[in-house]
Amino acid sequence: MIDDILLEAEEQMSKAVDFTREEFGNIRTGRANAAMFESILVDYYGAPTPLQQLAGLTIPEARMVLINPYDRGATDAIVRALRESDLGVNPTDDGQHIRVALPILTEERRKEYVKLAKTKAEDARISVRHERRKAMDALNKLKKDGDEGEDAVERGEKELEGLTKKYVELIDELLDAKETDLLEI
Repeated sequence: MIDDILLEAEEQMSKAVDFTREEFGNIRTGRANAAMFESILVDYYGAPTPLQQLAGLTIPEARMVLINPYDRGATDAIVRALRESDLGVNPTDDGQHIRVALPILTEERRKEYVKLAKTKAEDARISVRHERRKAMDALNKLKKDGDEGEDAVERGEKELEGLTKKYVELIDELLDAKETDLLEI
């Protein structure tokens, strides 16, 4: 029983770290990457559709993205969605591709992105601690009901604390790497 509780808690904590990694990928740095465009939804014939389903993305340079729509009729909708996104870009349609030149980030914008990354990291830490609390409640219920001995539950609690510490440290490492990446000019 204790192993099942710990396994479930570890699985949920791991998901929180993976989600944070994805969220950090969506935060723009000075370089272009395809993950920046994952959250963009295009109004395609009245249905919000992810950009990746409507076009191929290529990155020929560090600050340039070429978008090749599969359906040329969706070009205007893609351009509109990109302009309205929080990326702060002005796409241009050259008839064949949609070119997105990423502007150089200002110091002020970099600091805003660092703040955003810290917020997302704190949300992940809260999620990990929430999983720890759920697991602790389950362990205490086992002890209270007499299903497991006190020593076994205490070992489980110590193991749970170790897991929590491990995943919080992973989140902190991700944050440090993202912060370094954002502040690098």
